[in-house]
Amino acid sequence: MELFTPGFGLVFWMFVSFAVLFFILWKYAWPMILDIVDKRADLIDKGVEYAQNAKEQLDNAQLAADNLLNEARRKEADILREAESLKTKIIEDARAEAKEQAKKETEAAKLSIEQAKKEAELSIRDEVGAIALSIAEKVVRERMSDDKAQTKLVNTLIDEIENQN
Repeated sequence: MELFTPGFGLVFWMFVSFAVLFFILWKYAWPMILDIVDKRADLIDKGVEYAQNAKEQLDNAQLAADNLLNEARRKEADILREAESLKTKIIEDARAEAKEQAKKETEAAKLSIEQAKKEAELSIRDEVGAIALSIAEKVVRERMSDDKAQTKLVNTLIDEIENQN
């Protein structure tokens, strides 16, 4: 049973060696251990703070990205609306210009037709006049073949000239 019941000397020396070891650890090792634990706690706190800052920045970046995306969508809608109104305006302007051009061409065609009509009338008048003179000349030659008819015509013309004056 001696194995289970240690002697007083053994217990005393074990206590002395424990006390010396405890004193050495308490004097030199314990401050280092506490310093390392404090540094590690500070590092963990900084890591947590850094993670929180990173999460806040990520949230802010996500919010900014959403805002930029919404702004881009709004601008896109504005540009599309503006393009649609510009397209409508261009189409309306083109229609108005086409109507104006058609009106000008119609007016030019009317003027051309009117001028051609007047030229045709003048040409017909000239031709009718020439034909009438030719017919009148033939009729007058035929009637004026004798001297009595010529004298009578001359007297009638002189009387008409005197009556007009």
